[in-house]
Amino acid sequence: MKVKHSIQRTLAAGAILLCVLAVFSGCDQIKSLWNKDKDAAAAAPAVPVFAVNTTTAVRGQISDYLPLSGDIVAGSTVDAYSDAAGKITRLMVAVGDHIVKGAPIAEVDPSRPGMNYLPGIVRSPLTGTIVSLPAQVGMTISQSVPLARISGGSAAASGLEIRLYVAERFISKIAMSLPCEITLDAWPGEVFRGSISEISPVLDPSSRTMEVRINVDNPGSRLKAGMFAKVRVITEQKANIVKIPAPAMIQRFGESYVFTVETDPADPAFLLARRTVITPGILIDNVLEVQQGLVPDSEIIIRGQSLLEDGARVNVIDRVPALSVQ
Repeated sequence: MKVKHSIQRTLAAGAILLCVLAVFSGCDQIKSLWNKDKDAAAAAPAVPVFAVNTTTAVRGQISDYLPLSGDIVAGSTVDAYSDAAGKITRLMVAVGDHIVKGAPIAEVDPSRPGMNYLPGIVRSPLTGTIVSLPAQVGMTISQSVPLARISGGSAAASGLEIRLYVAERFISKIAMSLPCEITLDAWPGEVFRGSISEISPVLDPSSRTMEVRINVDNPGSRLKAGMFAKVRVITEQKANIVKIPAPAMIQRFGESYVFTVETDPADPAFLLARRTVITPGILIDNVLEVQQGLVPDSEIIIRGQSLLEDGARVNVIDRVPALSVQ
């Protein structure tokens, strides 16, 4: 009996020892697998994510223009003269008055000592506005001295023009009736309209410039002769085109392209930058026409694109309203 019990105890102790060894062996395997996963995660390279700003391409109009400047002058001015020398005894007008052709301007007495004559009336040679009145009552004038200067045109539109000079290298862009946008310091924020009405047939040989005159609309008679004007002569207009901020375009190795943004098909939680080749058109005031390669409402990257490659992951920090970046 004692031998039998001893054998049983020996077998039980062996079983316990085998269980303990199995447990420790399993722990070692688990630890080994965990270490392998940890090493694999550490060995995998991190995918960089680039911070960018975006905007959208828009469809609209773009206009090419020639920036010029000049003085506002009376479109047609005529001086009024007396037919006889004498003393001005009466003035019937003032500066700024509208006057019709044949209306009296001044009365001139041609009398001399010992000779009395009837006063003569100086009349307006055209309908227009009195822009200058050098004559004063009591002055003695001759036939070569103007009494008044009249600008042709109605009171609402006083026949004003802008006289400006175009450099020789730009004259190929100038043509009759081209529309113009006019701004003045006197009326900040307002844009007046006009068009080319006269082009000189010759150039000034000393300055190599060509004189151009522009008719200007004058609502409310707010524009005055002598004002300085900034003029945009619209030389080309394109409608229904796709346009983007110029900084969005990258030019390298003879190609022009932008980066658009799309959702990563492998993981919708991420965004990808896609290199899109475009055909650029005219560039006006930092706005670029895109002739081919881009459709309206495409989301394009405008900041942070210099280090991007096709397929790079991006994080959009700010979506800028279309064409608010110039």
